[in-house]
Amino acid sequence: METGEGADGPSGPGEPGAVPGTELTGLGCASFNQDSTSLAVGTKTGYKLFSVTSVDKLDCIYESETPDVYIVERLFSSSLVVVVSLSIPRRMNVYHFKKGTEICNYSYSNNILSVRLNRQRLVVCLEESVYIHNIKDMKLLKTLLNTPSNPSGLCALSINHSNSYLAYPGSSTIGEIIVYDANNLSTVTMIPAHDSPLAALTFNSSGTKLASASERGTVIRVFSIPEGQRMFEFRRGMKRYVNISSLSFSPDAQFLCASSNTETVHIFKLEQHGPSGEEECPTWGSYVGKMFSAASSYLPAQVSGVMSQERAFATVRLLVAGQRNVCTLATIQKLPRLLVASSDGQLFIYNVDPQDGGECVLAQKHRLFGEDEDKEEGVDSEGSEVTVPVQACPSYAATVAIPATGPVTTTLTGYSEDGGAKKGEVIPEHEFAAGPVCLDDENEFPPINWCRDGTRGGQGRRL
Repeated sequence: METGEGADGPSGPGEPGAVPGTELTGLGCASFNQDSTSLAVGTKTGYKLFSVTSVDKLDCIYESETPDVYIVERLFSSSLVVVVSLSIPRRMNVYHFKKGTEICNYSYSNNILSVRLNRQRLVVCLEESVYIHNIKDMKLLKTLLNTPSNPSGLCALSINHSNSYLAYPGSSTIGEIIVYDANNLSTVTMIPAHDSPLAALTFNSSGTKLASASERGTVIRVFSIPEGQRMFEFRRGMKRYVNISSLSFSPDAQFLCASSNTETVHIFKLEQHGPSGEEECPTWGSYVGKMFSAASSYLPAQVSGVMSQERAFATVRLLVAGQRNVCTLATIQKLPRLLVASSDGQLFIYNVDPQDGGECVLAQKHRLFGEDEDKEEGVDSEGSEVTVPVQACPSYAATVAIPATGPVTTTLTGYSEDGGAKKGEVIPEHEFAAGPVCLDDENEFPPINWCRDGTRGGQGRRL
C-alpha cells in the first residue's frame, strides 16, 4: 500500500509508458462526461469541472488547485471524479468533490495512461495491462496482463452498465479490436477492423455499436456489438493521413463525429434503410450514392471499396489547424449541437442540422481558463466575433420539436446527479447499476473510510 509520494515520476519523452497528451501547451487534458452534460479540463495549475447544459453560459461548478493534472474523469453528473497527476502518474485518486474528500487511491506498476468509468465499472489502462474495478466498492475484479503495447492508453468503455463492454487494441501492428465483457469478465470477440494500428475507439450509449479509426485516419468503421459485424464505413478523406483524436456518437446513435489534427470536424450520418433497402426519405445525396454504388460494381475491388464508402453528412471548419481537440454530439436546450474543446483552452458550440447537414454554424465559444468575463454580446474577450444562435429552417425546427419517447424513469433515492446538492434525482432506467449508487451515503458508497485522514483511512492500495 502506498501512503505518500512513493510513485516514480513520469517517463521522459518517447520512453515506454510516457504520459500521453502532456506536450499540450494549454490544456493538459479535456474530457466530456458519459452523457455530455459536463466537461472536465486539467491544466498545470489544477482542474475544473464545467456544466455544458446551456449554449450561452458556461458554469464552472468545481475548481481544484491540484497541479499538473493529465487525467480527470467525472462519473456522469455525480460527485465522483477520478484524477491522475504528473507528479504521481502511477497513482489514481478518486474524490467526492462536493464534500472535498478523497474516496480512495490506487497505485499501479506503471504510468496510468487512461481511465474509463460507468456506473458499474472503473477501468484503468496502462501500456501493457488493463485493470477492471467494481466502482461501488473499488474492488479489483480483473487484471488483463501482457496486452499488446498500447502507448497511448487507447480503450473505450460502454456507458450502459447492462452492456458494459470494454474495447482495446488486440495488436500493436494492425487494427485489431478486442471486445471484453466487463460485467462477466470474459472476452466477447476480436474484430479485424483496420490494416493499420488503431487510433480511436468509441461505443454508442447503449453499447450496441462500436466505431473505430486507424492511424491513417482516412476510414472510420462502425461495428455491431457483440457480434462484431461491420455496419457502416465512412471516408474522412483521401488526400492525406491525419491523426484522429476523438470519435463520438450522438445520444440516439444516428450520427457520429470525428475530430483530428486538421481544421475540419466531420459528422457522419448512420443512414437507416427500409425493408426493401430503400431509404424512407430519399435525398439528392442518396441518389448520387446509388449511382456511385452501381458504377463501382464494374471497377476493381480496391476502387469500388472507396466509392462505396459514405462521405461526411456535415462538417465544421475550426479556426486553427494542428491542435488536439475532443468533440461530442449532445442535445442542449432541445437542439442538437456539436461541442469541440480545443487544446488552446476554448470550447466551441455549433448548431447541427439533422435534416440537411452541411456546414455547421458556430453558436458560441467560451474560454476554459484565463479571463472570460466582461464579454460583450457577440464579442469574446479577445474582441473576435461570436456567432449568436439563429433560428433554423422550418423543416429543422419541425424535426427537433418532435418529442422523443425516452426510456422509463425511476427515482433512485440517495444518488446525487448535481454534485451532492440534491437527492432522489430521476435518471434513466437503463443506467441503473445492480444496486443503488449513493454518493451521499458514506456507509454504502463510496467507502470513504479508506482514506479520510493521515491514519489508516488515508492509505491507498498498490497494484
